[in-house]
Amino acid sequence: MKEKGKYVIWPNYLDSMKTRKEGRRIPQKIAVESPKLQEIEEAAKILGLTPTTNPNAAYPRAGWERKGCVLIDKKSSKLTNLKKIAEKIHELRKSKI
Repeated sequence: MKEKGKYVIWPNYLDSMKTRKEGRRIPQKIAVESPKLQEIEEAAKILGLTPTTNPNAAYPRAGWERKGCVLIDKKSSKLTNLKKIAEKIHELRKSKI
């Protein structure tokens, strides 16, 4: 599943409803409530990270939940990419209202 030169982005990394122990990687202020795989993919595409979606993947800490994951290019650090994706999802959600 993991490819060379790619980061794996799980929805749990960006979910404001999850604790750090449950997999959230970014501060709760920046995090998004229940991010969808399509939103992550769309945000990554806008940021030029060439996303590849794997909808049947299960986050290792919650193997019973098959929420999928997105693979993105390693253009900067993983944390920086996660923050940019979360901010872009916030923007996309505001524009749809």
